[in-house]
Amino acid sequence: MKNLKDLNLLDRFLFAEAMEDSENMRDVLEIILGKEVVLQHSPQTEKEQRTSPAYRFAKLDVWTKDMDDAIYDTEVQGKNTKNLPKRSRFYQSMIDSKLLEPGEKDFNKMNDVYIILIAPFDLFGEGKYMYTFQMTCQESFSVLLNDGATRIFLNTHGTNPEDVSPELVELLHYIENTTQEVADSCTSPRIHKMQERICSIKSSEEVSVKYMQRWEEMEMEKDEARAEGRAEGRNSIAKLMDKLLEENRVDDCKRAVKDPEFCQKLMDEFGIE
Repeated sequence: MKNLKDLNLLDRFLFAEAMEDSENMRDVLEIILGKEVVLQHSPQTEKEQRTSPAYRFAKLDVWTKDMDDAIYDTEVQGKNTKNLPKRSRFYQSMIDSKLLEPGEKDFNKMNDVYIILIAPFDLFGEGKYMYTFQMTCQESFSVLLNDGATRIFLNTHGTNPEDVSPELVELLHYIENTTQEVADSCTSPRIHKMQERICSIKSSEEVSVKYMQRWEEMEMEKDEARAEGRAEGRNSIAKLMDKLLEENRVDDCKRAVKDPEFCQKLMDEFGIE
């Protein structure tokens, strides 16, 4: 467990705490998009999106809306899970599914949606700080679909500073290393102000208690998952032993207890999960 003071903005807890501040969220969006953003209300963190109890839900890191009714979902991702493009598609679909009232026939009333993912790795291997995706025609790349959907992947380890704003480069470096030293090295007044607000968060006793509670909850969930896994494993082994004994395969029983790979092979043989 990291200390609260050692967290960076790539850590979901600090990112959520920091982006609940409308000024922080506004500054981050303006630096990324290169335009003025006026938010309607305070951002919502860990906003749950679900279309049905039967289907998987999505928990969005930070969700907000501007005065033009454009919606922004901003996520941080510390590890490359190899599924981020399709995860961004899922997030977009979950947001889209709630944009129109029942019976609404005019699809042009759908809000513009921005999905923004910030990561300390290059998802596409082109060395870019920013990858922006909008639907284009394969037969004519100059033709845009203009469906109002934009997905942006940001890489804190980009190598093309000449193609983006210096402030974006500073922001991405600061997000990965949220320290006073890095903030002081930035020329952006917005990052300096952001650092002041984040220092206040890191020194807050209330936030420290919240962080500890969150960590304890996560550890309890992990312990419960481990216990369930062990119980399921014991049940599976018991079923395997019963099957082997039914077939008088005593030697296989003994070997399965000592050899996990052989045990798994036998489970596959009997179709035991």
